[in-house]
Amino acid sequence: MIILFNKPFNVVCQFTEHETYPTLKDFIQVPGVYAAGRLDSDSEGCLILTDDGVLQHRLSHPKNKHIKTYWVQVEGIPTDADVEPLRRGVDLGDFVTRPASVRVIEEPANLWPRDPPIRVRKAIPTSWLEIKISEGKNRQVRRMTAKVGFPTLRLIRYAVGEYTLEGLPVGQYRNIEQ
Repeated sequence: MIILFNKPFNVVCQFTEHETYPTLKDFIQVPGVYAAGRLDSDSEGCLILTDDGVLQHRLSHPKNKHIKTYWVQVEGIPTDADVEPLRRGVDLGDFVTRPASVRVIEEPANLWPRDPPIRVRKAIPTSWLEIKISEGKNRQVRRMTAKVGFPTLRLIRYAVGEYTLEGLPVGQYRNIEQ
């Protein structure tokens, strides 16, 4: 069984109680499934859950290099030259990222409102990037955009490999045929 979940902001990727935030159990009442990978509570979007341990390992292990696509709202308006370091790989201190596919995009048309909304500073414009990476280290995308001078305001994982959020409302899930 494969479940695709559109994880809302401030939801923790675990089924056990959390003292502050809602968890997966507040949205998914399917026994025996576990997340294949995770998203931080302040990230949104595509989360895959399965009851198949082999599939879970294959989807979440970095050696398998599944491409993850993120929509990233950043502070400022980066140029192609600004994001070029991300395309080559950036040194984050504890590791150097693999090269990423990065492009400036319009705000996604099918975007849901975030609750609560991002902080807005009237004097600083925002823009959107599509970033594709084949790794997924702790807070990697946020650290990458900050490193090149464009802090992340909102982070949405749109896809993991072939699995996308297309047509899946926030807070909802669907079963995927294998």
